[in-house]
Amino acid sequence: MAKSESFDEETDRREFRRKRRVKNQIIAYVVLVVILIGVVAGGTVLANKIIAAVKDKKQAEELQKQLEELSETETEPPVVEAPSESVVAAGESDYLGEAVESIIAGMTLEDKVAGLFIITPEALTGVDTVIKAGDVTEQSLAEHPVGGLIYFSKNIIDSAQLTEMLQKTQGWSKNDLFLGVDEEGGTVSRVAGSGLADDVGNMADIGATGDTAAAQEAGAIIGSYLSGYGFNLDFAPVADVVAEGNETIGSRSFGSDPNLVAPMVAATVEGMQNSGVSACLKHFPGLGDTMEDTHEGMVVTEKSLEDFNTIDFPVYQAGINAGADMVMVSHLSVPNVTGDNTPASLSEKMITEILRGQLGYQGIVITDAMNMTAITDYYTADEAAVKALQAGADMILMPEDYETAYNGVLEAVNNGTLSEERINESLRRIFRVKKKNAVE
Repeated sequence: MAKSESFDEETDRREFRRKRRVKNQIIAYVVLVVILIGVVAGGTVLANKIIAAVKDKKQAEELQKQLEELSETETEPPVVEAPSESVVAAGESDYLGEAVESIIAGMTLEDKVAGLFIITPEALTGVDTVIKAGDVTEQSLAEHPVGGLIYFSKNIIDSAQLTEMLQKTQGWSKNDLFLGVDEEGGTVSRVAGSGLADDVGNMADIGATGDTAAAQEAGAIIGSYLSGYGFNLDFAPVADVVAEGNETIGSRSFGSDPNLVAPMVAATVEGMQNSGVSACLKHFPGLGDTMEDTHEGMVVTEKSLEDFNTIDFPVYQAGINAGADMVMVSHLSVPNVTGDNTPASLSEKMITEILRGQLGYQGIVITDAMNMTAITDYYTADEAAVKALQAGADMILMPEDYETAYNGVLEAVNNGTLSEERINESLRRIFRVKKKNAVE
């Protein structure tokens, strides 16, 4: 009997130990699962608390060991999605917006109005041909802190001269200047045409390849050498879809098929702006089918809004989606869209309703050169400048007479024709572009 009872007791103890091991294993697995969930969710603190709560020291040590082994052998960490683009943009916008508002708040009305103009260095200084920045440039910028200057072939002599001129000009301005140039490649290349860079060639030739990588490379090459000299704005790329027989735009366009031109323009914008130079899409709403030149008089197209939606606007939309900092509005008259022969550059329908509203563009809108006869034959310099701003433009390029245009806009604000808030609205867009790379 004693042996039998002893055997039974030993059996009971073994069964008890077995059940305890099973129980402990179940507890261990449950706790381990909780810890795993905690790790995946970033809850390492929770895991440690669970371990600390386990009273069995040996069991706690075992769990800790398993947790450490798990961390060492884990090859695929939990995926953490990057913040959406809109969230990042919102954060940047708030910070950048504060910097912009601070700049505008410190400006006089006179300086605000001057900041809406991009003119030639000759118009700024009164000198016949500017090839250096000296005392006259410094004094002129102090009196008229314009928004930017545009340079042509006559201003370019050699690399050292160009670099020094741009560097000094930028350094003497109260606020950052746009230093711009027409550098499309091919027939319109002020810098490469002066022998200071290798010409990337006509856009028509690049378009013929059908290779968007080539377009992006061209934009990057142009942006790189322009940035190297001190330019930060290029009045390019041409976003016009050229019609057969058109010689006004011709080889400056990527081609006649909007499905080809659109991605080419977008790629060029990306290449250029990634090199630190702002791109300017031109010539909205599209000069591709015109046989006349707005430099020489009024140019009218009979195209309808549907025509533009089909042929021209997809290209501008692609450039806008690529982040183009600026869009140039031409002096093209589009009576079947606007209802009269008002140039697009002075048309609220074209700028505010269509470019801003329909295409959703929120960047800088600049007029084409306002010294073209399509404008000067019908409007004085001050009338044209005020009408462009009323229509929704942000910047006036090369008015026929800067002093007249400047004083006209200043008077319009003083008499209530334009509000100061309307001027501030344009300055916000301008400085957001100028300061976007300076504000981290």
